[in-house]
Amino acid sequence: MRASRFHLATLKETPVDAEIISHQLMLRAGMIRRHAAGIYSWLPLGLRILRKVEQIIREEMDRAGALELLMPSFQPAELWQESGRWDQFGPELLRLQDRHHRDACIGPTHEEIVTDIFRREVNSYRQLPLNFYQIQTKFRDEIRPRFGVMRSREFIMKDAYSFDIDNDGMQRSYDIMDQAYINIFNRFGLDYRAVSADSGAIGGSTSQEFHVLADSGEDAIAFSEQGDFAANIETVEALPPRTERSVASAEMQTVDTPGMYTIEDLANGLDVSAQQCMKTLIVEAEDGGLVALVLRGDHELNALKAERLDGVASPLRLAQREQITATLGSDIGSIGPVGLKLKTIVDHSAAVVGDFVCGANQDDKHYINANWGRDCEEPVTADIRNVIDGDPDPDGTGQLKILRGIEVGHIFQLGQKYSESMQAAVLDENGKGVAPFMGCYGIGVTRVVAAAIEQNHDAQGIIWPAALAPFQLAICPINYHKSEVVKQATDDLYQQCLARGLEVLLDDRALRPGVIFSDMELIGIPHRIVLSERGITAQQFEYKGRSDDSAQEFPLD
Repeated sequence: MRASRFHLATLKETPVDAEIISHQLMLRAGMIRRHAAGIYSWLPLGLRILRKVEQIIREEMDRAGALELLMPSFQPAELWQESGRWDQFGPELLRLQDRHHRDACIGPTHEEIVTDIFRREVNSYRQLPLNFYQIQTKFRDEIRPRFGVMRSREFIMKDAYSFDIDNDGMQRSYDIMDQAYINIFNRFGLDYRAVSADSGAIGGSTSQEFHVLADSGEDAIAFSEQGDFAANIETVEALPPRTERSVASAEMQTVDTPGMYTIEDLANGLDVSAQQCMKTLIVEAEDGGLVALVLRGDHELNALKAERLDGVASPLRLAQREQITATLGSDIGSIGPVGLKLKTIVDHSAAVVGDFVCGANQDDKHYINANWGRDCEEPVTADIRNVIDGDPDPDGTGQLKILRGIEVGHIFQLGQKYSESMQAAVLDENGKGVAPFMGCYGIGVTRVVAAAIEQNHDAQGIIWPAALAPFQLAICPINYHKSEVVKQATDDLYQQCLARGLEVLLDDRALRPGVIFSDMELIGIPHRIVLSERGITAQQFEYKGRSDDSAQEFPLD
């Protein structure tokens, strides 16, 4: 490809609304352009990379025995009503009506459609196992689309759905997809981890996420430094401390704490550590009342764990400030467990702290040297926090390390959730109708592109893994339009590379060398060759790999 015939739309300045590096570099490299919040066009350069991702996915899915089809984006409401998700899915589901006033939605996922296909097309266990997949555009009406294509409203996804006659078959299909995903992400050339996860709105019993590791990742992932354990932090059990509660050493006192509304304010103002402070969060109860959740000041509440507690509303909702003050008589920053007339659940780690600091349930006042069992009741304890670096891993083989990850894939064992609700059945070997066991397997295709950039970039631009690069080689001649010697040598080399099957971008634009080099580094082509009249005379060319510190000279032959 000649750059003069390619729409290479690079930008010098970083757009002001681009928050993360992938969004900035995708705009600057001319890969995408924004039309509305969370809505993007993919320009020719970006589409080349997107197609590389799709091709790897398609090859490995085909190799695993999955069958490609294409399902509609427009989905009738009655299918979602059959599954029970029409009301459950929430405002992310873009609902609309056609000209006949029939309810429908633009698909964020395709469990209902594929189950409808299955029940129409398949009637015998002899036709199983089956695995259908597609690479298709989805739409989720995000309340706050951000980070470019990382969290956009419209995106491209590979989704696959397996059907088996029994649970063992579902497990086999799941294992095949697990290996296919490992193959896919290995071929992408990205540093990733597969971690156990929560199934969320999709449902089912077992699921696993695939995360590309990057400092900008939205998800925290916990790994065992010694064992094989890995999971999304939201699912990881925080084991109770093995240490006994420290013995009270002083009487509880009330201290004035004006303006100290956060744990950081309190720790600094009273010269104590954050882990010596108690953080009391008030959440809504199932019956409409309130429940208090108490953690150490240096720990964070785990919403998934908390909403599974008896009596706590699900999904978890923090109580409104007005309700707290009306019920408890003090503001949020001064709430504590001493004398609190609410159902109170204390995290295991908080329950072993002695002489702690906590809110006194009076505005601008706190207790110091408070102790469980002496100044307030012995606590009802539970695991309600996120794990942190250094916590023991759940299988007891070592310590946990927390890294950031970008979720780009998720596989689920759905069981009979959709087949039963939508009355999809096949006849088994005894002629009895059986609801098939399903699996669901997704990869965010557009997300993979952004995640690859988040993980692989420098101050000059993108550093593509070889498998995803838009071109393998950039040929950058100096004075191409002024020197017949340079033009002839460049065209000869270009044709030789094409004949060998290399993906080459010949930058034949009439621009200064510095501009050309900057563009090639920005868009991240792995290899660059520079031809000049001086070099050709000396039978040499200049080569630089995208990550190399400096260029080298090699003989032309």
